[in-house]
Amino acid sequence: MRKFFTSLFAFMLSGFAGGLVAQELAVATGAQEEYIIVFMFSVLATCIVTFVFFVAQFQNDPVAAVAKTGKWLLIVFVVLLTLLVALILYTDSSAAVVKKDIPLVVGLALPGLVTIVLQWLFVRWRVRRGLITAQVNA
Repeated sequence: MRKFFTSLFAFMLSGFAGGLVAQELAVATGAQEEYIIVFMFSVLATCIVTFVFFVAQFQNDPVAAVAKTGKWLLIVFVVLLTLLVALILYTDSSAAVVKKDIPLVVGLALPGLVTIVLQWLFVRWRVRRGLITAQVNA
């Protein structure tokens, strides 16, 4: 039950933080309807990251599993973001179009990074605390 509540609280915390970052970026850049994609991506990233960290808690060594999961999620996220930037630079040759897409790419990147880092920090903290409590009770 502890693992479920850890994931639930991590979902709420990182979802709120990712949404807040997306909201601030939308206000700062004067975004229009296209920022709906950023908010949808923020929710999608939060759901996926929560599921992955939830599964990681069930491994034999949950502390190491959570650390590896956080590292690999960051690597995969940065690779996907790099591919998105490469796609934008490859398909749009004019500098004006690329300059217009920069706020959207930043809006996709920052909330996702905040979500992954907050989930990793929170789940790591809870898993370590659970192991210490189990050792004290044993």
